[in-house]
Amino acid sequence: MRENPPIFPTSPSLLHSLLKIFINNRITPNILHPNNNLHFHTQSPFTMNALAATNRNFRHAARLLSLDSKVETSLLIPYREIKVECTIPKDDGTLTSFVGFRVQHDNSRGPMKGGIRYHPECVEHGEVNALAQLMTWKTAVVNVPYGGAKGGIGCSPKELSKSELERLTRVFTQKIHDLIGVNTDIPAPDMGTNGQTMAWILDEYSKFHGYSPAIVTGKPLDIGGSLGREAATGCGVVYATEALLGEHGKSINGLTFAIQGFGNVGSWVARLIHERGGKIVAVSDVTGAVKNPNGIDIPALLEHKEKTGSLSSFDGGDIMDADELLVHECDVLIPCALGGVLNRENAGDVKAKFIIEAANHPTDPEADEILSKKGVIILPDIYANAGGVTVSYFEWVQNMQAFMWNEEKVNQELKKYMTKAFHSIKNMCRTHECNLRMGAFTLGVSRVARSTVLRGWEA
Repeated sequence: MRENPPIFPTSPSLLHSLLKIFINNRITPNILHPNNNLHFHTQSPFTMNALAATNRNFRHAARLLSLDSKVETSLLIPYREIKVECTIPKDDGTLTSFVGFRVQHDNSRGPMKGGIRYHPECVEHGEVNALAQLMTWKTAVVNVPYGGAKGGIGCSPKELSKSELERLTRVFTQKIHDLIGVNTDIPAPDMGTNGQTMAWILDEYSKFHGYSPAIVTGKPLDIGGSLGREAATGCGVVYATEALLGEHGKSINGLTFAIQGFGNVGSWVARLIHERGGKIVAVSDVTGAVKNPNGIDIPALLEHKEKTGSLSSFDGGDIMDADELLVHECDVLIPCALGGVLNRENAGDVKAKFIIEAANHPTDPEADEILSKKGVIILPDIYANAGGVTVSYFEWVQNMQAFMWNEEKVNQELKKYMTKAFHSIKNMCRTHECNLRMGAFTLGVSRVARSTVLRGWEA
């Protein structure tokens, strides 16, 4: 297969200089430009905040670790960026083309790992690079032997039929099959994709390489998926919350919680906190928000959401403005949905004593500083939402060994990994006299840097 030419020049020094220009000027290359020329456009605030925040945190960690400048530069630059054209026949007989891409950030600690998303705006270079890089540090924080990747296709899944989505997924897999692999790069579901998407990738990849269930994670159980995978991210968030609260002599039982987002992660977090005696006083999602100072009946809310598809008509609480949830009176705030929701406009009004970042980049750098000055303790996304990739690792291990685990073992191992990672973060905090975010980043970056140097990065 002929690989498309790289979008950027391949000189590391020039790449590093360009990256600085992109961040400082809040611009990124438009990889959708039909002629593949280097074309620039202004990026959305969140996308650039994601890239800028990730690189800022990385550089701060590099300073704390006194990394050699050449090692620092090497760690920042992605290993490979792939862009392919995916042309398919639609159901009406017409041809249409979509851009597929994959950013493979680092493979010094093992195969690269990260989601594939289907979304019209998911080809924004800055956000994808940030998320691929974040996966590198995240897998290192929880000490699973992976590096980071991210990718997908610029499309609107809701506007495509199931057969069109299958054809698109298979064509994308055909274009990248020799650049991914069970020991190279292992995709997983992300925004706009699911277990069925992974099943199509598995089947198409296996046509070229033989039956390979470990090529993707997040698969249906019937073709090698893992028990506990659906609840993994939410379960990991709760284990991380328990570890943090335990450090401060508290437990979930008796504390009040506000949860933004009631999709897969938010609903599992709510269910598990409710089972542990936590009082959830506010919940929101795209359909609305509900509050109850005496605690929301989460099983009833889950049943209501399943029947109606909405939170707004739930009679077990009062309707509230969704934006107010972030500043609602509670002990623990858990953003489980969008990035950039905590910013300089609302950070000063946050009443929670603890923030658990179940979403990616929910707190922008300015809000981070404001909240830190207020004494709010933030458990960073790089650790808090790592339960998903940890159980993805367990799924990969089960596939490679052809020996499946029961759900109890999956959850026991997940709790072990999340708890051990928290204590490792706290050790870095003590060593470098920093907050939890920098403790997590120094932990992740130091592990990747050590493996990079040991393997001989200058060769």
